[in-house]
Amino acid sequence: MARARALLPELAGFAAAGAAAYVVDVVLFVWLRGPGGLGPLPAKALSFVAACSVAYAGNAAGTYRRRAPAGARATRRAARFAVFCGINAAGAAVQLLCLVVSHYALGLTSARADAVSGAGVGMALATCLRFWGTRTLVFRVRPGSSEVGRRDT
Repeated sequence: MARARALLPELAGFAAAGAAAYVVDVVLFVWLRGPGGLGPLPAKALSFVAACSVAYAGNAAGTYRRRAPAGARATRRAARFAVFCGINAAGAAVQLLCLVVSHYALGLTSARADAVSGAGVGMALATCLRFWGTRTLVFRVRPGSSEVGRRDT
């Protein structure tokens, strides 16, 4: 119980960074599709990268700031960002897979079923994957460290 309680601030910070990223993703996508004049795939690709950048910055500067080593090399930060984007892409794939299974394999083809499977079930599973991946692969704690705030450099 104490361990779960200790995780609450981390979950809240992760959710706040994710919410900000979601807003950037939606607003930028809508703008790029409309006044920006881009097609749906380039617009989504650009809004996805922008949202990943916002989520990464929010997590690095906020949620996991105590795990950030002082003076981390730029190449290491770039590698962490690449892993973070990969985790987010995997989350997007999970959401898409939930929609594909529901719509095409199970034959649940209504707009409501698509919303539940893609934006409901898919988002919940993708968020769990993103949280696990972010804390385990991107901002990890050093093995054997008694400090929660330390990570590999």
